[in-house]
Amino acid sequence: MSRIRPSRFVHVVYRTRRFEEMIAWYQAVFDCKVQYQNPALAFLTYDDEHHRVALINMATVGPPPGESDRRGLIGVDHVAYTYDSIDDLMENYAQLKEKGILPYWCIHHGVTMSMYYADPDGNQMELQVDALPTVDEANAFMHGPGFATNPIGVEYDPDEVLAKMRAGTPGSAFLRRQSDLPVSPIRGGIAV
Repeated sequence: MSRIRPSRFVHVVYRTRRFEEMIAWYQAVFDCKVQYQNPALAFLTYDDEHHRVALINMATVGPPPGESDRRGLIGVDHVAYTYDSIDDLMENYAQLKEKGILPYWCIHHGVTMSMYYADPDGNQMELQVDALPTVDEANAFMHGPGFATNPIGVEYDPDEVLAKMRAGTPGSAFLRRQSDLPVSPIRGGIAV
């Protein structure tokens, strides 16, 4: 099978200690609107994507005890790339796993089903697939009570999903976030 590539670059997440100032800057520069905001997180967009920029307020979210202070630094947290289908995302997972490249975190955010990887320098990236069929549904989810209650999401086992898909379960069966699964702990003190 040929290598599966993402269809597009979708967002960047920044860690900041100037949360409100950063929100205002992205609103001014890109005419962004705030899709969702709480004291720790803000999701902004300037087009029909559910978010193009996310901000982590480091004044409210710090590194967990014993973890290096790198997580407390401001700057890029991760960049995200999306795939056209859950089949592509899962087959890419299988191809990377064969090369010994594994995600450090697999989470269903509700708007996306995501896998987080780190390159050899520790730069983080999110490989994802949109979980909702339309932009309007994704935007409605981000404005709804489920997202406000759990903006991080629920963890999943990619090997389990891949095995079920290869056994005949349609990938679409995994795109809806299961509300009965436990809320994911915030990865390393930070997650978006």
